[in-house]
Amino acid sequence: MSGVSKAKKLTREDELLQQFSNNVTARNSATFYGNAAIVAILPIWLFYRIQQLDLVSNAILFTAVSAVSTYLLAMAYARVQFVTKHKLAQKREQAINREVALEFGDRKVSRDERDERVLCRKNEVAQYEATHYSIFYNNSVFLSLVVFLGFYLFRSLAPGLNYILSVGGSAGLVAFLSTGK
Repeated sequence: MSGVSKAKKLTREDELLQQFSNNVTARNSATFYGNAAIVAILPIWLFYRIQQLDLVSNAILFTAVSAVSTYLLAMAYARVQFVTKHKLAQKREQAINREVALEFGDRKVSRDERDERVLCRKNEVAQYEATHYSIFYNNSVFLSLVVFLGFYLFRSLAPGLNYILSVGGSAGLVAFLSTGK
């Protein structure tokens, strides 16, 4: 086997390993952190309007809690996405096999090339669906917990402490729940 061919094969193997690893791509990481920042900032409006927390005097509190919540939510997104991706890939395998078979049609293609195409397509679809499911699931749990904790469980606490416990606690609980999936 030539050196170029061997290096190309190792690169392909590394690419396949990367697809099944727990590492998050730069694109998904940006998506996760951007979405987490937006969702972590949303409770500020609730506490500003309903609990009458002043934006200027509580800016440091809002910034610190939102930053920690952003990190915890992004971590939860990545964990849920990783677990969900493999489950979805297994469920979508037959449909993707049919799709690739229709795509190639009657053309003569080697079995390895067809299997490689199925694997790549399956990973693309699973990655896409798992990313969106992870964001939806974690956002739903986080925002439900914020409303429950902030306006039911901790309603009698001081507004600043209520904000810290409800938003920080919700983000921590979502991050914790993402480890057990």
